[in-house]
Amino acid sequence: MNILVSNDDGILARGLALLADVCRTVASVTVVAPDREQSGTSHSLTLARPLRPLKRPDGSFQVDGTPTDCVLLALGALLEQRPDFVFSGINHGPNMGEDVMYSGTVAAAMEGLSLGIPGVAVSFAGSGLEVMESQRPWLERLIGSVVGVREFPKETLLNVNLPPVPGDQIKGIRVTTLGSRVFSESLMNTKDPWGRRMYWIGGGQISWSGREDSDFIAVKDGYISVTPLHVDLTNYGLLEVVREWKLGE
Repeated sequence: MNILVSNDDGILARGLALLADVCRTVASVTVVAPDREQSGTSHSLTLARPLRPLKRPDGSFQVDGTPTDCVLLALGALLEQRPDFVFSGINHGPNMGEDVMYSGTVAAAMEGLSLGIPGVAVSFAGSGLEVMESQRPWLERLIGSVVGVREFPKETLLNVNLPPVPGDQIKGIRVTTLGSRVFSESLMNTKDPWGRRMYWIGGGQISWSGREDSDFIAVKDGYISVTPLHVDLTNYGLLEVVREWKLGE
């Protein structure tokens, strides 16, 4: 079995090293990751310039592009064998609710899926990297179970979020739905040294809501959250409603 591992935190991220190390317990692993942080790049591609992948002494590749670029290059040019899975992460921070629309971590797994390869995105909903590394036994169990699935569902990726607690305090694994999060005061209004107006995006306060089986509740309660995501964003329940609008007639 072959696994491609990528991320959006960059080739030197400790989460990437941990994920690749755990994946090596079940498969042959190739790492292709950005040469710098690419958080929030979503599913963007680099179109305005060429990409220059660099092979590192350990056999991994660093790419001067986005997570989506990395997976596209890996499958189209860098790998000798087509991988059986694309794993992305471990992201240094959660990717729950609407985060999946912005996340480069999720986008890397989604790019594999768009090319016909099952994808799994893994994120850590905390900041203590030693805590994340203490969760290795749970990661080994989870990844072993995922790659052992006889028929992985088509057009589906798994979005995994690890709770911010030591491994021996994790209560288990829950299959979840996406919650919903709202940012407030996430724009910082300031000026540059010449008095020109500028804005920082980020920070602020986050509020969560959602069903009892949502990802953020599972993580808050000390469980690993596993959310199956479908690439098809069509709202099938509204097709007939919108047809009745007779748009353009």
